[in-house]
Amino acid sequence: MIDHELPWEGGCRCGALRFRVSAPEMLASACHCTGCQRMSGSAFSLTLTVPAQAFEVTKGEAVLGGAKGPIAHHHHCPECLSWVYTTAEGMEDQFVNVRATMLDDARGFEPYLEVWTSEKLPWVTTPAEVSFEREPDFSQYGRFLADYAAWRAARAGG
Repeated sequence: MIDHELPWEGGCRCGALRFRVSAPEMLASACHCTGCQRMSGSAFSLTLTVPAQAFEVTKGEAVLGGAKGPIAHHHHCPECLSWVYTTAEGMEDQFVNVRATMLDDARGFEPYLEVWTSEKLPWVTTPAEVSFEREPDFSQYGRFLADYAAWRAARAGG
């Protein structure tokens, strides 16, 4: 989202669920796990991790769907069932993982990090700078956030 002015607007396919992001993303990533493939109906899911206080549902109310596990809560539109965003148990006040393709204009999105490459489809490639065969240890994400911020600034020319 390097070239886009904030706030960013987005929503589900039918428009019943809308949201606004008012701060830059902390991380941009792609997940190749088979769960994300099935939930997105695509080869991978694209995620913008944004500060929780910068994410606001502006229309409608999401419902939980997908894998209703103890850690990840996948929020969907109750009408068209589009997967719009994900929150993590105990971290809801820190960050929200927004499906990048749900933004009204997602053209500037480019994943920096990709995970679960061990499950990716053989023909898939992304421009991600950092790749992991599985999910990296959560303790590494502080470094990824710092590295991403520097990468994003360099790409934006600042």
